[in-house]
Amino acid sequence: QVQLVESGGGLVQAGGSLRLSCAASGSIFSMDAMGWYRQAPENERELVASITRSGTTTFVDSVKGRFTISRDNAKNSVYLQMNNLKPEDTAVYYCAVGRLVAGTIFGNWGQGIQVTVSS
Repeated sequence: QVQLVESGGGLVQAGGSLRLSCAASGSIFSMDAMGWYRQAPENERELVASITRSGTTTFVDSVKGRFTISRDNAKNSVYLQMNNLKPEDTAVYYCAVGRLVAGTIFGNWGQGIQVTVSS
C-alpha cells in the first residue's frame, strides 16, 4: 500500500513562510521525480515544483525566486520551502512522486494539505 504523508500546511499572513513535507512509503511506482501540485478553487491543478533524483528542478513562473524544493532520497521525502507567500498561493497542495513526463508527474499522489495566505 502506498502512503504519501504531507505536513506543514496552515494559515499564514502574506509575506510569511511555510515548509511543506511529504514522506513516501509502501510500493511506490517510481521515485525518479518528486514534486508538489496545487489546486485553488475554480482553478486547474498545476505543478508548482518538481525535483528529479539527480537534483534537476522545475518551478512554475509564479513561484520562481520564492519557493525552493528539495528531497532526501534516504528518507523518501520531498520538501517545499515557501517564502514571501502571497494570497494567490492559497490552495490545496498535493505531493506527487513518480516519473516526470512532459511536465507531468505520473505516479502516486498524497491526500492534499491546505495552505491559506491571508492579506
